[in-house]
Amino acid sequence: MTPDFSTADLVDDHGDTLRSCSTQFRRYGGRAVFSGRIRTVKCHEDNGLVKQVLDTPGEGAVLVVDGGGSLRSALMGDMIAAAAVENAWAGVVILGAVRDTRALGGLDLGVKALGSNPRKSAKDGAGRLDVPVAFGDVVFVPGEWLYSDEDGIVVNATEI
Repeated sequence: MTPDFSTADLVDDHGDTLRSCSTQFRRYGGRAVFSGRIRTVKCHEDNGLVKQVLDTPGEGAVLVVDGGGSLRSALMGDMIAAAAVENAWAGVVILGAVRDTRALGGLDLGVKALGSNPRKSAKDGAGRLDVPVAFGDVVFVPGEWLYSDEDGIVVNATEI
């Protein structure tokens, strides 16, 4: 089911209570509009934690991955994204790269990333889970709510 909102309307209705992410992401997933409670991973060129988290029940949450903006290797590909769909995640936002972009487009998952790279990342599980991460003039706090559509990403402390 597609959520019934537009980020522009949310900003019009809620003004400065919403935080708008200024980072310009590309859309890769098959779901253009998505929202959910925020979970986070902070990592650098290592997707071990990303895989670990998306292999657990998402319950409609959105995983925000601070990959430091690195485009040298992908932090998510089709297999990890397929696990996210199976585990009922609404979406994944990656400050970094993805791979298998054609396959990602066919999955019912919101996926936004800076770009793509076919190179695999390390799998050591280095990084931090469920800590506040900041980029694009927004601090993404685990437990808060993210709303994303074609116009961008907004965050609110509570569900709207």
